[in-house]
Amino acid sequence: MSYREMGIRRRICGLVLGGVLGLLPVSTNAEQPSITPSDPAFQQAVEEMMEQYIRTHPEVIEQTLQTLQTKREAEERERVRNLITTKQDDLLNDPNSPVSGNLNGDISIVEFFDYRCGYCKRVAGAVTQLQMDDPKVRVIYKDFPILGEASVFAASAALASKAQGKHEAFHEALLASQHDLTQENIFTIAAAVGLDTERLTADMQAPTIQATIDRNRKLAKELGINGTPGFIIGTELIPGALDLKDLKSLVRQVRDEKR
Repeated sequence: MSYREMGIRRRICGLVLGGVLGLLPVSTNAEQPSITPSDPAFQQAVEEMMEQYIRTHPEVIEQTLQTLQTKREAEERERVRNLITTKQDDLLNDPNSPVSGNLNGDISIVEFFDYRCGYCKRVAGAVTQLQMDDPKVRVIYKDFPILGEASVFAASAALASKAQGKHEAFHEALLASQHDLTQENIFTIAAAVGLDTERLTADMQAPTIQATIDRNRKLAKELGINGTPGFIIGTELIPGALDLKDLKSLVRQVRDEKR
């Protein structure tokens, strides 16, 4: 029996148990034993009343499932909030995670993303515009390549571009590209933003590059992030693409909570 089915049975048993106990004979004669919950007759009575209750009130199954799902979702949100609180240093202060916007901003947004993710490309403009509209926002980028080796190559190139001080321009150009991010196209974009591609190739081999990607993957797994993009604002994890209005609303909410 599944956990869900067990939950339903427990709830229904609770609803009908009182009725069963009320219907079963209780002896006042010491020589005439009463029926106890361990007796087959008691168990049969419970099962019959359960079946009758379900036939009469089939909606209880749906209601119970909805209640269980809501409870589990609330528990998971609380687990993630607590984990975000304990992982603040990993999220906000990794020296190998690129940062843009106001480095001393009062609100930090962490984005887990993949350069080949269509939704990440869609939200990139909103993230850039938010930083232009709100000079107190800081954005921390967590390269989280989940769409194959081409994504890993793009993430490695972007992280390596930090050594030449060109990450922000390269990052935006990669996300703005409408072409498949092959190695050739990535280097073409790199050259277009002024990167020395030979040095970039060498810098991509630095152990810190793969180590950063591995840390991001571990962190994403702990937080339950399975897709991209995924945003963390305050102690809230928000999966999926957000538009500018959503981003501003979330930033305002966190800022208000700090006051």
